[in-house]
Amino acid sequence: MMLRKGKILIVDDNAGIRQALQILLPAHFSEVETLPSPRTLVSTLEHFRPDVVLLDMNFNTSINTGNEGLYWAGEIKKMMPEVEVVLFTAYADIQLAVEGMKRGAFDFIVKPWDNEKLIEVLTAARDKARKAMGRDERKADAPAGDSPMFWGSSRPMAAIRKTVDKIAPTDATVLITGENGTGKDVLAREIHARSLRSGKPMVAVDAGAITETLFESELFGHVKGAFTDAYTDHVGKFEQADGGTLFLDEIGNIPLHLQAKLLRVIQNRSVVRVGGTQAIPVNIRLICATNMDLAALVREGRFREDLYYRINTVHIALPPLRERQEDIVPLAELFLERFAQQYHRPLRGIAPDAAARLTEGRWSGNIRELQNCIEKAVILSDGKELTEKDIRRDAGSGSGMTDGGSVIPGTSVTPGLTRNLLHDEVEEERLVREAVTRCNGNISAAAKMLGVSRPTLYAKMKKYGL
Repeated sequence: MMLRKGKILIVDDNAGIRQALQILLPAHFSEVETLPSPRTLVSTLEHFRPDVVLLDMNFNTSINTGNEGLYWAGEIKKMMPEVEVVLFTAYADIQLAVEGMKRGAFDFIVKPWDNEKLIEVLTAARDKARKAMGRDERKADAPAGDSPMFWGSSRPMAAIRKTVDKIAPTDATVLITGENGTGKDVLAREIHARSLRSGKPMVAVDAGAITETLFESELFGHVKGAFTDAYTDHVGKFEQADGGTLFLDEIGNIPLHLQAKLLRVIQNRSVVRVGGTQAIPVNIRLICATNMDLAALVREGRFREDLYYRINTVHIALPPLRERQEDIVPLAELFLERFAQQYHRPLRGIAPDAAARLTEGRWSGNIRELQNCIEKAVILSDGKELTEKDIRRDAGSGSGMTDGGSVIPGTSVTPGLTRNLLHDEVEEERLVREAVTRCNGNISAAAKMLGVSRPTLYAKMKKYGL
């Protein structure tokens, strides 16, 4: 006789579905509870303490976006991180279910469901939850945080690796340039990890995303009472990185008048907190990154020449993925292994037709776009290896085979969107406005469409008065 164990909570507004599951699931779970809506979800979680929540994605007949399901999945994970959430979705909402998995859901089930598949997913979620609750081994199944540097076998990366071998143990200031998604932040972490400062912190700052009013406070710190809401002293990023490495990303987006203040601190190797008078010495190694042509900005008078030379002791230009084709499939295999473990998929490799398709891709979003493509393919695949069908599932809508960035549910990606961003101000403003409009003001979605971070998009929106 099959051992029944674990508790499952079903949240679905369809009475027929709830009744069917109340008949099916008691053979596999010791307790089954149902709710017609998430209205009493919080209190039910507190007293029922389920291992698994099977959560519908829509509860309002007039709204069919799936955002309700994503919201409540997030609330469940915040309230009870050990509880596994399985999303219950219609076929049309698969894209949203994929997004839900990226946010922490265990898996998703498509309606109408296959009983065998449903039981397999729900019991796997239950077993993982019980294992985590019992021995706190959840960390073993968690996705990796920082990705390790992948050098590959291409000639451009081999040359960069030699340079890193030479400069990593020194305190030389490094400027890393390259298109969005080429891995500038990963390379910065690699340099820090191989430096003599590796035992000290590496502090990363998206310099272009800090508002002008907070720039000095965030980087240099402030003293209590320096301005409204300055209730305590604040240690800035330079001080936080003392003894270690400060990584200033998106440095090309810093306004000209703030560049002078940054230069002064770099030259003096000391900071004066906002509202203070004391110069505080800081001992840092500086690494900067940008996807912009700083030399061109200097010629145009938009970037200080003295700051440019100060941060450009060693310049490393990361090549776009299209210029290192031999590295595409090995990179995809690394992502496959990571996401197969993260999403509990029995995938063991990439079929030859899929490998060929990946190699032919333009990958305007570079490594980040490839990673997103493989992650989505892993989530949606039903086989033992990724096939061309898995890779091409969204062909023509920005799946990695076009010039666009990541796919946003309910939208399509304009060809050349990511490629053109940040290269021409007029075109940049048009693209930013178009993305924000098409995503109905959803900043996360618009940022993904453009292939940039949320903070960078916020900075661009402020720049163009959006």
